[in-house]
Amino acid sequence: QVQLVESGGGLVQAGDSLRLSCAASGRSLVRYGMGWFRRAPEKEREFVAAISQSGDRTAYADSAKGRFTISRDNSKNTVYLQMNTLKAEDTAVYYCAADLFGIGSTQARDYDYWGRGTQVTVSS
Repeated sequence: QVQLVESGGGLVQAGDSLRLSCAASGRSLVRYGMGWFRRAPEKEREFVAAISQSGDRTAYADSAKGRFTISRDNSKNTVYLQMNTLKAEDTAVYYCAADLFGIGSTQARDYDYWGRGTQVTVSS
């Protein structure tokens, strides 16, 4: 079992930056692909970013490209999401997830473990 705990969310203004962290316990993340997803009020959960187990491949939603960066530090068992130039439409609960297959899928159904989420609120 892998337990994932997100942190770093908060209330910021449009144009600000935040760095989300996802810390894992129970097992090393070194073999897992990792992803970030989000769910805005009254909307479906959507993919944000993903990274392969080795970190050599990343993928981003169109809404995140050029503004968000996913990274990982396997020595710290932690994955990060750096979010710059935040917009009001980025307001959501952000979840990290671990993919046993290791590729860092863009599909939520491919993920095996999920955190409980961290709230990001961007005021315009």
